[in-house]
Amino acid sequence: MRASEISHNVGGGKDIHKALQQEVDFDGERKISRHGVKQLRYPWSDGPAYVTQCPIQPGAKFTQRVIFSAEEGTLWWHAHNDWARTTVYGAIVIYPNMGTTYPFPKPDFEVPILLGEWWNVDIYELIRGFVATGAIPNPSDAFTINGQPGDLYPCSSAGTYKVNVKNRKTILLRIINAAMNVILWFSIKNHPITVVATDASYIKPFTRAYVLISPGQTIDALVHADQLPNCYYMAARAYSTSPSIPFDKTTTAILQYVGVHKNCSSISPSLPALPLYSDTNAALNFTNNLRSLDKQDYPLDIPLEVTRRIFSTVSLNSLPCGANRKCEGPNETRLAASMNNISFILPRIDVLEAYHYHIKGVFGTRFPDFPPLVFDFTAKYEPLILEIPRVSTQVKILDYNETVEIVLQGTNLVSGIDHPMHLHGQSFYVLGSGLGNFDEYKAPPTYNLVDPPLQNTVLVPINGWTTIRFRASNPGVWFMHCHIESHLTWGMDTVFIVKDGEEPEAQMLPPPPDMPPC
Repeated sequence: MRASEISHNVGGGKDIHKALQQEVDFDGERKISRHGVKQLRYPWSDGPAYVTQCPIQPGAKFTQRVIFSAEEGTLWWHAHNDWARTTVYGAIVIYPNMGTTYPFPKPDFEVPILLGEWWNVDIYELIRGFVATGAIPNPSDAFTINGQPGDLYPCSSAGTYKVNVKNRKTILLRIINAAMNVILWFSIKNHPITVVATDASYIKPFTRAYVLISPGQTIDALVHADQLPNCYYMAARAYSTSPSIPFDKTTTAILQYVGVHKNCSSISPSLPALPLYSDTNAALNFTNNLRSLDKQDYPLDIPLEVTRRIFSTVSLNSLPCGANRKCEGPNETRLAASMNNISFILPRIDVLEAYHYHIKGVFGTRFPDFPPLVFDFTAKYEPLILEIPRVSTQVKILDYNETVEIVLQGTNLVSGIDHPMHLHGQSFYVLGSGLGNFDEYKAPPTYNLVDPPLQNTVLVPINGWTTIRFRASNPGVWFMHCHIESHLTWGMDTVFIVKDGEEPEAQMLPPPPDMPPC
């Protein structure tokens, strides 16, 4: 089965005692990641190219073993090599256990809403071009909802996704931001949205006129069809704190009540009101309302004692162009990105294989716990010398079951911008977030240690910080990266290696026999 043909609907959920497993064959040059599936003790099928596997060569085949455990709700899968995920992605739906139901009123039906981007050029030509010149990649030509751009683009006269709903029925929307480089607002005209889960973890329901969703994130939301039967626009557009990201493109779909006998596309329903494209306060207002459900059937396990503290900057950077080259980044440099001033470079042998087989020289273990240079991270003007990162393949080694707290600090180097940071193999509690520089004395007393949301992707606000905490209880090799694809390409990533524990059930499982060769 080819990757583009795959969808997942999984029964199971939080109380599974034996992990549910699926095996899927892939051929062609693809590396598929199950975004948010923890893959307990089994990083061999996690998917990121040159982190947990080498690419599947054309004509070759690799069977991925996908292990579900405590996840329940909506996740997704996507290609994880270069920019192949532009079009290679899909939803994963994990239902409650047989005999149980949702911790909210059961919806009448459910609809996946996959938000994406589309370019009218060969995507590999695009990536080769901006990597070669060091420039910002050309923006996409359209946003999409379930593969369709909607009514507002000249190409889309017959390309608008439509949801038919009966009056007084309730829809569960499973919203996924599969866009490459853009955080998105999403709303439905005249229909409030009640958020009930994020990243396959239930939260305390709250209702807003809109949601904010970062690349990599999923949101489950209830919508009640209780308006005058008619045609209503769903709409998504960019939340952009960078002047390089166009904000005036809007993709639409239509919510149509059954019995409305009209061509909704021809009457141009009015658009829902969305926050301004750069409304940081509205963005923080939404994300700060995420709170874990914290009920008896959904207990929390927040680590209260921390054994490893990491403070990491997440920055845009620039590199010298090099002799006899012409670069198109700031001041004729090449754009780069980093964590703690290290711009991660992918090795030619994947980190997992090198770690498991003790292959030397593939990666270093000196990813720092603290920035090598301390400065005013969010100052309006920064010395140019601070923009140049170290280019290296450095990972962080963690002991099994130690509790890790990471402060992710955005900087104003080159340009301040929001960063959706994603961690493979682990979900984490989001304890707090704020604008400006992290204050080690003022911030920790404000942490939410009662009902913080459990996520796998979190938004670090522009020129701000976010603190996450997790228990390193999943042995293996796990990628951490910004889910804005251009930032990942430029090097805003690192790798956490969680060592085996003493007991057999705390140790990484052996590799499959058909791992792709490097």
